[in-house]
Amino acid sequence: MRTLKVDRIDGTFVICMDKEKKFFAIEKSEIPSEVKKGSFIIIDDNGEISVSDKPIKK
Repeated sequence: MRTLKVDRIDGTFVICMDKEKKFFAIEKSEIPSEVKKGSFIIIDDNGEISVSDKPIKK
């Protein structure tokens, strides 16, 4: 499981950061529509993506 924090939404991409401060760009169309700056994106071991207001720790 990986948790990313949304840093910003830039056009068609959601720019996220992991706990090591590495940045990732994910297409908005791949993420649930309720995503916003400060949200947490959770990617489970099967590649399923969900959004939360709080970080989920394994």
